[in-house]
Amino acid sequence: MEVNVLERIPVREQDAAARAKNFDEVCYGYNAEEAMAEASRCIHCKNAKCITGCPVNIDIPEFIAGVKEGDFKKAYEVLSDSSALPAVCGRVCPQESQCEKYCIRGIKGDPVSIGKLERFTADWARENGIKPVPAKEKNGHKVAVIGAGPAGLTCAGDLARWGYDVTIFEALHKAGGVLAYGIPEFRLPKIDVVDKEIENVKGLGVKIETNVVIGKSVTIDELMEEEGFEAVFIGSGAGLPMFMGIPGESALGVFSANEYLTRNNLMKAFRDDYDTPIKVGKKVCVVGGGNVAMDAARTALRLGADVHIVYRRSEAELPARVEEVHHAKEEGIIFNLLCNPVEILVDESTGWVKGMRCIRMELGEPDASGRRRPVEIPGSEFEIEADTVIMSLGTSPNPLISSTTAGLETNRRKCIVANEETGQTTKEGVFAGGDAVTGAATVILAMGAGKAAAKGIDEYIKGKNA
Repeated sequence: MEVNVLERIPVREQDAAARAKNFDEVCYGYNAEEAMAEASRCIHCKNAKCITGCPVNIDIPEFIAGVKEGDFKKAYEVLSDSSALPAVCGRVCPQESQCEKYCIRGIKGDPVSIGKLERFTADWARENGIKPVPAKEKNGHKVAVIGAGPAGLTCAGDLARWGYDVTIFEALHKAGGVLAYGIPEFRLPKIDVVDKEIENVKGLGVKIETNVVIGKSVTIDELMEEEGFEAVFIGSGAGLPMFMGIPGESALGVFSANEYLTRNNLMKAFRDDYDTPIKVGKKVCVVGGGNVAMDAARTALRLGADVHIVYRRSEAELPARVEEVHHAKEEGIIFNLLCNPVEILVDESTGWVKGMRCIRMELGEPDASGRRRPVEIPGSEFEIEADTVIMSLGTSPNPLISSTTAGLETNRRKCIVANEETGQTTKEGVFAGGDAVTGAATVILAMGAGKAAAKGIDEYIKGKNA
């Protein structure tokens, strides 16, 4: 295959008109020839800044060198040394703002498609039965992990590889956290990708107990004092949805994105052979501009609705990945930018949503996030017809764990206070990371926090037993 070193090898995708009506994966990924050609664009920097741009510090030049040589097993071994979920990361991580952002190739052309190469390598390993290598022997120390999402799976995987006896306690009936309930099938296949990655973590020796709600089924103090766990990692995520507090928000037909996506992804509402109810709606408004908003909007579209995204800033400030916005537009989703809801309109005879009153916005001075603050334009109100409204405004941690654990400090946002480098909380032996600490963020940042906490736990237990 002929390679122009300044341009990345394009990735094949489903046609937009076809994929807007199905839940099959949008991106097909590279085949071996395409992957090797793209890998040949990497110049194998000695001081590779792409590594420091990766929250789990994968040796990116080394794994890409394996792909370039056609030694895909070597490439996977490099990946799995740092990442417990490479097939997931290759699909959903915002590489453009992390590893690829620092790629030298990107100065004069396109950065190397690090994410697509990671996906190819992990998929090849799965298809060829290559798995991570477990520890040769246990070290006799027990660690509990709360939450089987990206942070918990990463922390557990690292600790298990170092010989720890690790048990994950998951509140839901299925492991995966946001990978299972939040990200749609068309971005992240559950059976072929998520379930197989979790099986790899279990193959390292990690035990996963589902339907265990920490704070109700058992407390952290009981795990440590009665069940012999020497340390606990809290990776329980941020599943408590936020709302605007505007009139009509309690009407029938108003959902949080969390509920809408959970019904569809974890409980398979999109499939005819499942009985999970979901309000599809003919005209759906999704309020918000992040990746979750794109997921909710593209899900509603596939269920048959006309979909509008309502966002109070301009396209330049959309927090969603550029790729997700591009795909949403291709599929026919309408973007109502620089406008904000002020009231949900309700049909008084039925109690159901019938529309949304919005006001137009303009951008003022930058706020604390560095983005220009949206300001209302007086007298610019208008109405959008809708029978379903999905609020995608972010989430915060469920306070159950912090309220049932003595000595665990939280901040004003109810997030657990933890050391960024080690994950250590204000309670001895208890560590935390991911969305439970930061509030809603990305999969890869949660994984980075899980990795840092695993190292912190290892050092803590070794220090205690020295």
